[in-house]
Amino acid sequence: MVEAPGFPRETNRVPSDKNNAPFFLLGPTAVGKSALAVEFAERVGGEIVGADALQIYAGLDILSAKPPPELRARVPHHLIGEVPLTAPFDVAQWLARARERIATIAARGRVPVVCGGTGLYVRALTHGLAPLPGADATLRASLEKEPLPALAERLLALDPASTVDIRNSRRVIRALEVCLLTGRPFSSFRTEWSGDAAPRGFIVKRARDELHAAIHARTEAMFAAGVVEEVAAAGEVGPTAAQMLGFAEIRAHLAGKITRSECIESIALATRQYAKRQLTWFRRERGFEWLDLSAAPDPLAILVALTSKSA
Repeated sequence: MVEAPGFPRETNRVPSDKNNAPFFLLGPTAVGKSALAVEFAERVGGEIVGADALQIYAGLDILSAKPPPELRARVPHHLIGEVPLTAPFDVAQWLARARERIATIAARGRVPVVCGGTGLYVRALTHGLAPLPGADATLRASLEKEPLPALAERLLALDPASTVDIRNSRRVIRALEVCLLTGRPFSSFRTEWSGDAAPRGFIVKRARDELHAAIHARTEAMFAAGVVEEVAAAGEVGPTAAQMLGFAEIRAHLAGKITRSECIESIALATRQYAKRQLTWFRRERGFEWLDLSAAPDPLAILVALTSKSA
């Protein structure tokens, strides 16, 4: 077996299937995926493939809650910190990179461990994407000038069945762009994803109060670690990277519009709301096991045991 440079060969590995198909470890923000994924990857001889729409960006490491350096040093991580903050990035670009990395990891005889919370990215990887038109620079520039409430109203008029998060300007603009370019509701393309896949993996969760406490603690820790200074020094940030949770709030704090405590509370609230939306998405997914970290005394043992059965 060819090992990734700089990383030792693991012992006590769990057998994987003959194709080294990807293993998924998914869940909401702050649930504890990153540390568990590293422990699991060490056990199975894996490498982690990030499935996070904002951790893909290089920079703003504290704000985007990237796995800390000590975790990333233990096993190879891919699709984390690879795209300039000024660059636009979408699910199709991520999917192309993810497929290439997964194939490369498997070719080395290792297990790709897909870890993240961006449900659309995971869905694209397990089911593929319907053909969508590329971005239209002129149309997009025009849409970006409109206020978000007006864009959301236009989208819902063209696509009453839309499930796009209307608080996310990037996604609203893309969905509206597709509607206008194709003359079809954006939601209609979701039905063109391929049939049910049979992925292997887990969606992890915690008790609601426990997750909320973890979110608040992480938000406080981000500020203690210098997230305000990180955002102040970020320089130019593109419209996609600017969607990071807390970016707008910290910019408002830097401008003197809100206090530090108000900023922390606002970010913690937005993060709780985001975690709720993530869980809503994952409840619609099929084929994954659910693992409650609040109730499992040894979640790694559960992952390993069930993975061994499916190998």
